[in-house]
Amino acid sequence: MHSAALKDLAQPWHADIVGVHDYWRSIHPPVGLPGRQHVDVLEIPRELLPRIWLLDIQPEPFRLRYRLAGTEIVRAIGREVTGQWLDDAHPHLKNEPEYLARYREVLATRTPSWRRGRAVLWTHQDYREVENILLPLARDGASVDMIMVLTVLYRWDRQGDAESAA
Repeated sequence: MHSAALKDLAQPWHADIVGVHDYWRSIHPPVGLPGRQHVDVLEIPRELLPRIWLLDIQPEPFRLRYRLAGTEIVRAIGREVTGQWLDDAHPHLKNEPEYLARYREVLATRTPSWRRGRAVLWTHQDYREVENILLPLARDGASVDMIMVLTVLYRWDRQGDAESAA
């Protein structure tokens, strides 16, 4: 799905997802993809930064490494993960190989991916649902070497209704 079409989904996006997607589109060069060199944290709305994380991609064998994890992400995980491989930081992912398929798709298609559904990385917390967007970055404009992610976590309040933990 092309990035311009993502906003046309039937389900409304959380405002922070819209914000980071708009930022990614604003740094998109006329040809190719934006790279990490285009990302300026001073231009990203301050309220989004705590929920942003960056993943380095190792294509073969396919692995993802936390380049950076915002403060809300670190708090939700329960520890600092910057510099760790995703599968080392979350060993339970080895039992969910389909989880990485979405990241592989972003690498292959060079297009963003949005999802709202069951929380996978934060299963030890009180988070029942997650909404996030994966945004491809390519230093050379062509080969995706990093993914920028913004995550909104939802937990259940005492009445059983979902509330944003973001």
